[in-house]
Amino acid sequence: MERLKERISQTEKALNSFNEILNISYSKIVRDAAIQRFEFTLETIWKLAQRYILLQSGIDAGSPKAVIRGCFQAGLINEEQTETLLTAIDDRNLTAHTYNEKLAEMIYKNLFKYQPIFSSLFQKISIDFNNIS
Repeated sequence: MERLKERISQTEKALNSFNEILNISYSKIVRDAAIQRFEFTLETIWKLAQRYILLQSGIDAGSPKAVIRGCFQAGLINEEQTETLLTAIDDRNLTAHTYNEKLAEMIYKNLFKYQPIFSSLFQKISIDFNNIS
């Protein structure tokens, strides 16, 4: 439980940072910073969810996509949210291996549909954690 508590704290900080950058007027610098914050927020979200679904549902998932599917299986997200988060992982993988303006613009626009799902998933996990601890 202590590890889950730590992951909740890390995710909350990352999510707050991500939300903050999405509320700043667009510039290339803001875009690039938002993509960087997206990367580490996604990382904390999937690791939090991984720990949570293992403890709460016994779902042992080792990769980000398997964790997202496990979240669907555990009822934390719906089918549409699952597909969107799987796309977010694909976007994250693209940002890690290549950089070009067109791709950066596309991913930046996608961040605004990922953010509410990140927030919702985080809220469900943190509320449940507070109820059981």
